[in-house]
This record gives sequence, C-alpha cells and structure tokens, in this order.
Amino acid sequence: MKFKEHTAIITGGAMGIGAKTAEKFLNEGAKVVLIDINEKTLDETLARLSTYNEKIFTIPADVTDRAAVKHVVKTTLEQWDTIDILINNAGITADTQLLKMTEEDWDRVVDVNLKGVFTMTQQVAEVMKEQQSGVILNASSVVAHYGNFGQTNYAATKAGVIGMTKTWAKELGRYNIRVNAVAPGFIKTAMTDKVPAHILEEMKERSPLKTFGYPEDIANAYAFLASEEARFITGTVLNVDGGVVI
Repeated sequence: MKFKEHTAIITGGAMGIGAKTAEKFLNEGAKVVLIDINEKTLDETLARLSTYNEKIFTIPADVTDRAAVKHVVKTTLEQWDTIDILINNAGITADTQLLKMTEEDWDRVVDVNLKGVFTMTQQVAEVMKEQQSGVILNASSVVAHYGNFGQTNYAATKAGVIGMTKTWAKELGRYNIRVNAVAPGFIKTAMTDKVPAHILEEMKERSPLKTFGYPEDIANAYAFLASEEARFITGTVLNVDGGVVI
C-alpha cells in the first residue's frame, strides 16, 4: 500500500474527482479527511465509503473561510497527528463571456479557486514545515494553458494555480515538501452529463485519443504524484488530458 499510515486531506471531496480520489487513497492505505461545502452530498459519499469507516471522516467546510480551514487542520491533527498530503481539488465555474461577466461571477470563482487553495495550503504548510515532510497537490486545468471561450474567470484562476504551485515548490522544498499540480482535460463527470451531446462530441474530438477522461484518471495522477515514486518531482504540472495540450 502506497499510503499506509499517511493522512490525506481532500477538498471538494463530496463527488466526482474528489470522491474518486478519496476511494483511491483509501484503497492504498491512507487515512482520509474529506472537505466539501455540500454537507448532504458529503454524507452520501461517506455512506458509499462506509467500509473504510475507521479511516475516513468528513468536515463540511468552505475553503475560503479561514476559521473553517483552521478548524479542519486542528481536527485532523487531533484525530491522526499528522497531515502528509493535501489535495486542493475544490473548484467552481461561473461561465459567461467577458462582456457579460458580472463582478460577482468573477469574485466567486476567484475566491474558491485561488483564495481557497491559498488558505488551505498556508495552514497545512505550517504543519508540514514542522514535520519536515509533506506533499501538496493542486487542481489546475488545461484551460490554464490555452484559455477557453466564456471562462475568463476560471482560466485565470487555473493559470494562477500553476503560478502558486511553482512558487510554493521553490519556497517549501527546503522543508522536504513537494508541490505539484494536475491539469485535467475533458473529464466525464455529473457536470458534463448536463452538456448537450453534440458539444460533448466536439470536446471528445479535440483529444488525439478521441475519448474522455474519467475521475479515476485524475485520482491515479494524484496518487502517483503523492507517492514515493514521484519523490524527485516538484513544481511540475501534469496534464491528464488525452493529448489536448500538445
């Protein structure tokens, strides 16, 4: 087991990529703390993973709320003493074209996708510094590389995540903390199920592999980067996109 006796905090863990990542890490022996603002869905995910009851607990929390984040860190340490892995998976969209985008659309996405990642990482990095070890993984996106129509706010935040990842890798490496990002491409989730079929087909055709990714593909990437197999990898962005960014 890759993560026996390791503790991982996963934000945005109630569904999709976050929930699949929790399952992957639990299967590899980790103890997992799932964070999400959606308490009902969080409870449903916990019920689905009930066979791991002694190795998982959930905390409903808003990653943009510093007091809530401090509570997450405090509770995790009280339960399991260490925080070995942080996966900043939480993120939202509020898509609209530049000329129609409201200030609220901009602020909401920036708050979760940038401030949330900053706040979680700042609090957890203090713990990892004391431990002299840790892995921080951030969710970026392929749109950080090439932009996307109607996603000024989202693309800006995901490009910002890459900038923070590289900066933190330089700052925290001296404490034996590795920091990397994963940039998913078109991943089949409940969110994409709402997209019209012809749009989905166009998205699929943009990949040289002519297929979608699935949440487990991202979970596998997180697991690799968090493991000792990636001990000499930091400050990088791993595109998991079927070749969309080439």
